[in-house]
Amino acid sequence: MAAPTGIVGRKRTSTGMLIVMYTVCIFLALLSIFPFLVMIVNSTRSTVEIQAHAISLVPSKYLFDNIDILTSKDMFVPWRGFLNSGIISIGSTVLSLYFSTLTAFAVVAYRWKLRNAFYGFIIAVMMLPAQVSGIGFVQFMYQIDMVNSLLPLIIPAIAAPGTVFFMRQFMLASLPMEILQSARVDGAGEFRTFNQIVLPIMKPALATQAIFGFVGSWNQLFMPQVLLTDKTKYTMPIMISLLRGDIYKVEFGAIYAGCLLTAVPLIIVYLILSKYIIAGVALGGVKG
Repeated sequence: MAAPTGIVGRKRTSTGMLIVMYTVCIFLALLSIFPFLVMIVNSTRSTVEIQAHAISLVPSKYLFDNIDILTSKDMFVPWRGFLNSGIISIGSTVLSLYFSTLTAFAVVAYRWKLRNAFYGFIIAVMMLPAQVSGIGFVQFMYQIDMVNSLLPLIIPAIAAPGTVFFMRQFMLASLPMEILQSARVDGAGEFRTFNQIVLPIMKPALATQAIFGFVGSWNQLFMPQVLLTDKTKYTMPIMISLLRGDIYKVEFGAIYAGCLLTAVPLIIVYLILSKYIIAGVALGGVKG
């Protein structure tokens, strides 16, 4: 018995839509991977090869030569750059996650008069570009003698409006108020309730924001470059930016090798936490 024409037409339409969707997704995936692939390949090529053909998908044999060039430069000390960048990124990410989640918890779990006004202020701060407060922040750091310290790059992460917004959205969708009431009835304090009940429930959102926060802090260049003038405090992005300062010859292969080294921790963090991204973004956007 032949299937009705309408059903066949809908099946063909659905199949066509799936093909288009998969094609677009594959194209976007390749487009996203392409810069990383070029960086990896160019890190194995010499400067002459890169100048002759900037884009190539065929690896060469100069990776270790480029790394030797990197390590021979005074301003590029990989272990020191990794240490400084790691301290800043891990410290700022942990502070941002904990205090932003705590702020979102105060907005969601409690009823107080200025709650909506407070949350509106947080949303308004999100709309201000970082450059607006950058000059005043740098002047303030100079006045209190906090230059050449990693603390000014870590402590401000406590106030992260974007993370607060994301955590609030996630809590509205996934945090049952009944559990909080039960914990209070059992005699648990507010901080114990937050640390032992709320934070475990927030794991997908925490992992998602940990990736974004770590990557953003690791790649930060402007503020570290302004506040850090001591070579022993340089981060990896600063060291990479200084590789182009040679007036005699720019070693493009070494620069790509440095970029590859800088990207390794980001790739590791992403691979560890990536399974939470889809769950975190989906659940965080369910309810506004």
